[in-house]
Amino acid sequence: MEGQLVRVAILGASGYTGFELIRILLYHPKAKITFVSSRSQEKTSLSEHYPPFKGIIDICYSTVDVEKIAEASDIVFTALPHGASMDIVPQLLERGLRVVDLSADYRLRDARVYQEWYGQHRNPDLLTRSVYGLPELYRGAIKRADLVANPGCYPTSIILALAPLLKYAMIELDSIISDSKSGVTGAGRGLSLTTHFCEVNESFKAYKVGGVHRHIPEIEQELSVMAGREVKIVFTPHLVPMSRGILSTVYVIPKEGVGERDVEEAFKTFYRDEPFIRIFGSEAETPSTLQVRGSNYCDIGWRFDKRTGKLIVVSAIDNLTRGASGQAVWNMNLMVGLPETMGFQFAPWQP
Repeated sequence: MEGQLVRVAILGASGYTGFELIRILLYHPKAKITFVSSRSQEKTSLSEHYPPFKGIIDICYSTVDVEKIAEASDIVFTALPHGASMDIVPQLLERGLRVVDLSADYRLRDARVYQEWYGQHRNPDLLTRSVYGLPELYRGAIKRADLVANPGCYPTSIILALAPLLKYAMIELDSIISDSKSGVTGAGRGLSLTTHFCEVNESFKAYKVGGVHRHIPEIEQELSVMAGREVKIVFTPHLVPMSRGILSTVYVIPKEGVGERDVEEAFKTFYRDEPFIRIFGSEAETPSTLQVRGSNYCDIGWRFDKRTGKLIVVSAIDNLTRGASGQAVWNMNLMVGLPETMGFQFAPWQP
């Protein structure tokens, strides 16, 4: 589609991921937002719901109408609640549209695993058709895909922290522990007591402890592909009193003979020429969420704990950008043949 504007529809555009998609696409030189939907905000103007867009974009929310979407767009971002995408994605594909789905509906390849964690899948045939949208791992397949399953935020931070170590067989596979912290926007924009200001402010807590978080099968699926055998992890998420960002601290046992130089070479080789990976070696400052805020970067650093023999890998992403909407726009660029970094020519926010 080089040389012409890509017409974009965003379904579920009233939440935080919808806002972030709009924020990025407004300044994308080859994208034009032509349709936005929201069940709760039908006929409300975008700038009325999100005042930051006042004077920048003039469009109203509509209800989902497949024929109107097909007529108005080339690619569709479905930022709908888990389960809701299954009702609309098959219809979009039938009309020749390309889809980037930001829910969990098409991330898992095995319908039985999906059922165990989410419930019955209504179109399991699409699970083998969809491509997992982590470009560092599946760039070629994403370019050919008409359905991309945008990865979850926690999985993005953990998979990228471990991929080189698994690719080059550098760690003991039964040793992986990830301690991950997320800002409150990871819970979405809906009202909830657990994300109420008075419940979050001055508080730091673990949740979904004991192997019950729904991102676990997605993480293990991709780590197992990289390792060539089944991988299980210990994963504990935490809620941090900040708006956005994810920091994952991953603990592993390196195989005998693996040293600091081997780890650095593995990361630099695996992520050579990757536009959105920034490597912080063992001597550099470790990554922080502030340094990636509002950007599509994933910063990765590591340290050897010589006292215990553990390797500690730290990754930082913005959960709304690299962990959701920024990665979705990157996938769009790949799917329609645009430069991968188009629309991302901006630095992270500070402070």
